[in-house]
Amino acid sequence: MREKLKQLELFLKSSNFDRGIRLGVGIVVPFGVLYFLGYFEYAPAVVVGTFLNAPGDIPGSIKRKVNAILISIGLTMVITAIILFSKPFLLLLLIALIVISFVVSLISVYGFRASLVSFSGLLAMVLAFAIQKQTPQEILIQVALMGVGGLWYLVVSFVFQKLAPKKDQNQLLSDTLLLIGEYLKLRAKLLTKKTKRDKLLKQIFVLQHQINEKHETLRETLFTERKRSGRSRYEEKQLLIFLSSINIFELIEATHLDYKMIDEIFGHRKEFLKASKTLNKLMGNHLIRLSELLIQNDKIPNNDTLIKALSRANESITNYINTVKLPKAREGALLLKNLYDYQEQLLLEIRAIRRAMENVKEASKISLRRQDSSQFLTLQEYRLNVFIQNLSLDSKLFRHSLRFTIAIIFAYLLGFFFDIQNTYWILLTIVVIMRPSYGLTKVRSKDRIIGTFIGAAVAVGIVLITQNVVVYSILAIGSLVLAFSLIQQNYKSAAALITISIVFVYSFINPNAFEVIQYRVIDTIIGSTIAVVANYVLFPSWEVDNLTQVLLNALKMNRKYLLATRELYQDTSKHKLSYNVARKDAFLAIGNLNAAFQRLTQDPKSKQKEFQLIYEIVTLNQTMISAIASIGNFIINHKTTPASKEFHILIEKISNTLQMSFDSVDPSHIRTKDAEQIAENAQEKLLSKYQQLSNLRDESIRQGNIELDTETLHGLQEAFLIANHMNWLQSLSKNLKKTTERYRLSLGDGQ
Repeated sequence: MREKLKQLELFLKSSNFDRGIRLGVGIVVPFGVLYFLGYFEYAPAVVVGTFLNAPGDIPGSIKRKVNAILISIGLTMVITAIILFSKPFLLLLLIALIVISFVVSLISVYGFRASLVSFSGLLAMVLAFAIQKQTPQEILIQVALMGVGGLWYLVVSFVFQKLAPKKDQNQLLSDTLLLIGEYLKLRAKLLTKKTKRDKLLKQIFVLQHQINEKHETLRETLFTERKRSGRSRYEEKQLLIFLSSINIFELIEATHLDYKMIDEIFGHRKEFLKASKTLNKLMGNHLIRLSELLIQNDKIPNNDTLIKALSRANESITNYINTVKLPKAREGALLLKNLYDYQEQLLLEIRAIRRAMENVKEASKISLRRQDSSQFLTLQEYRLNVFIQNLSLDSKLFRHSLRFTIAIIFAYLLGFFFDIQNTYWILLTIVVIMRPSYGLTKVRSKDRIIGTFIGAAVAVGIVLITQNVVVYSILAIGSLVLAFSLIQQNYKSAAALITISIVFVYSFINPNAFEVIQYRVIDTIIGSTIAVVANYVLFPSWEVDNLTQVLLNALKMNRKYLLATRELYQDTSKHKLSYNVARKDAFLAIGNLNAAFQRLTQDPKSKQKEFQLIYEIVTLNQTMISAIASIGNFIINHKTTPASKEFHILIEKISNTLQMSFDSVDPSHIRTKDAEQIAENAQEKLLSKYQQLSNLRDESIRQGNIELDTETLHGLQEAFLIANHMNWLQSLSKNLKKTTERYRLSLGDGQ
């Protein structure tokens, strides 16, 4: 019960519920004000304008949010006018539907915010069929009042933003820490759950993409909103939490160890990994709790449990050495020590977040130049040529726009010829659930149908209990507010609440509520069926056919990240910024690859060609980026020796192999030649360096020098990690080259 109350509190304090309240205020106030002023007949048009332009109100920079809503207002007004003027003329109306459906849906090529503006435009097209205006004067008044409603919503959004200016950022930070906490707990399981690693990796792919998306939005909100006079104390606090979350994410990536080596070294001695696994779980749960406290603003719990767990992880290294004995225990001990170092750094970042949340004065000192921060922003191109470049069947969004347009026309003609009441409900269902990918459309279709049935059942129960108009009004507004709050998190529940809202709104128009419910359910099923079938048979866009470009970008960014790590090893202070930018690009690219793979799993089994091969490629890319992150993180957080000639040779070798993998997927490139022998010699020298240090340590022990000084320890750690990780990266890159060549052959390019 206590947990449920906590979740309810988090929801009521969330920015999602806040946006639902904004919509509620945007709807209720015009109704109330115009009713008391005696102009109630104008209220529906204003409310429609408010409702249509709410989707663009998402977290991000204020400038982009305002621009999105203003463009949405203009687009919805123009589309509504076109449909209303065209309705008396069937041919003209069909042409308008075709042009609007295709062009507006293709606006999505400009990114997520643009896709929401596109959604508002398509929603306006559908709702125009529900508006009964005949004369040009009535139509123009309707359109003008909708514009007023849109501007009214913009004012409401602006006021809410001023009242709680950091609510969106806090919610994003909270969501990010929650996802990272879950991610860290999954990583803990990988240490010992040998038989479940494939399943865990697939869950990790999903989380990685979600974390990357949150980080991208946070970059936009925190970096673009900087004032010329400098940041406020609160903005410094948010930025520190954000930067620590990025560091934690990289540290978790860096601890994606060579599990094959772990299994070989520890075998049946997995009990020595238990302390590290427990520490990961505790830190993950602590991050989740901190994510909740960002919303709740309660007292931050102490971190004594984490400190004790860290101490036990350190003790497990000594226990392992005492049990297995040196020199046999050295490799396992060094592996545990490297893992311990990462976890110690993780705890430092968690403590940095805690200090920021506790408003410790020293925690708010951040130095990030404007020109540096701008390098971390992913800019969206808004030029016309982006739209033109997508006018091809090779474009996934172009095929979606064609498919969507045909589905809309088919649904409208179906309603027209069979005289279906409220045909626009079918159109509305298609607009809401149809997505570029078949898998997502199918999932949303199922959720929409189930949600509609649940909403209809609840509405029936309420109608049987009471016919009170006041109750209907409260439920209509309340369910719409909750639906808008939940639409991103739980579409099934949102669909149920939207159905309840629509049923009670229509109950004012049609006293026979059961008839409204019946048509609502039937039309939802018809619309969902049309959307799913259209996605399957009309210019189908199977994820396996769209994977090549995503894979090429991941290979390119992995190689760039590898080379940036080499530069970092040469001069940490000089190259840290370029390394961080390369890291961000690589993480985004691998996140997009993981998301593409996730969409692939939602396609029909018959369309998942070479599924296992693709999974292998995704896993190898993921493991490679983790290995690179591990080296980079070690370099940043340890005093290292100068990078050896052998290290540079191996980096070139691995880079070369990655380029060959890239060329395999994109045969238009000239094939890169290999240089095997030189790399093998370099690898042997790196391994021999570790062996030399190991032998010196053995000799020191034989002479009675049991105590290990810090310099020798760091030297052993560096030699062990660099030698083994470079060997690991070589192996990964070779396997990646083989799998990408098989992938190319599976695509039918045997040249």
